Amino acid sequence: MKLNIAVLPGDGAGPEVTAQALKVLKAIAMEFNHVFNFTEGLVGASAIQKTGIPLPEETLDLCENADAVLFGAIGNTSYDLDPNAKIRPEQGLLGLRKSLGLYANIRPVIAYEELLNKSSLKKRQIKDTNILIYRELTGGIYFGDKVLSDDGNKASDICEYNRFEVERITHLAFKAAQSRKRKLALVDKANVLESSRLWRRVVQELTPQYPDVTVDYLFIDNAAMELIINPRQFDVILTENMFGDILSEEASVIVGSIGLLASASIGEKHAMFEPIHGAYTKGANKGIANPIASILSAAMLLEHFGLDDEAALVREGVDKSIKLHITTPDLNTKYDHITTTKVGDFIEDFINNPDETNLNFTNIHLGQSTII
Repeated sequence: MKLNIAVLPGDGAGPEVTAQALKVLKAIAMEFNHVFNFTEGLVGASAIQKTGIPLPEETLDLCENADAVLFGAIGNTSYDLDPNAKIRPEQGLLGLRKSLGLYANIRPVIAYEELLNKSSLKKRQIKDTNILIYRELTGGIYFGDKVLSDDGNKASDICEYNRFEVERITHLAFKAAQSRKRKLALVDKANVLESSRLWRRVVQELTPQYPDVTVDYLFIDNAAMELIINPRQFDVILTENMFGDILSEEASVIVGSIGLLASASIGEKHAMFEPIHGAYTKGANKGIANPIASILSAAMLLEHFGLDDEAALVREGVDKSIKLHITTPDLNTKYDHITTTKVGDFIEDFINNPDETNLNFTNIHLGQSTII
């Protein structure tokens, strides 16, 4: 298969983790005789520094003409500390989602057996957790009208949804549930918000089309609590933009590190793949950023194009790296010299030599080759 992939490393640790995902995709292309062409573009704070805007037209054109987009991370603490900034790095990501019509954000949450002790939650609570979060991505409060009074003392953000926006992602979530445990949970705030009541009505109307799926309804505050108390009760979670953003960040507590959570953003014509974490500016260029979420996002990219065997090999390499403690410091207290690059090197080597990877970590020469 031939794919043209737009690569937007972005800000902070984004370029470091994206480099490892690229390393893995190149290894897959070599092993399976694919042709993946990569073209980089500017976005976020790095784009503002060079062009004055967070999403240059050249970058948008690149993404619109690509088969897929591999995204790193976006943001900079200098903008976070300035509430008066009119141009912000995050505008680049929001602009991409809107321009490319990426309305469905899919975020897997899987508790790895070897990392159960890395979570601050009890093992018995999180063991066997496997959740798929479907977050609506182009509507809601993030994209609604924003108003600040002339005197700066009053502000509003409009949360707005229309029926077709809710319907299209609801169908995707139901279909995903049909291929899993056939359970779907809608998370809203229908007791207070009119927009949530629309969500609930639409889901109730569509439910008869999927008689094999059981539907539960939870308010966001209750769902946030239940996600910690008993995450295994969930299979597919469907929710609106802001609630999905918050819940998926909360879910990182279950898996032990936000550096493990990948995502796919899907539209009618375009698709983008990215780790859910931010730019992690304070950890940039120190070799401590976890690249696994970016690598797993690359696996989701492969799956999107039906390359299931290729994606499975990437996931197997990730599983092996976790089992052998070849992970960055956020997960690794056993070895303190394993960097972002070394994790990528190991998974790359595994793809190139899956039958030769030595299971005895003491015999693995990290920093050179991971294969003896």
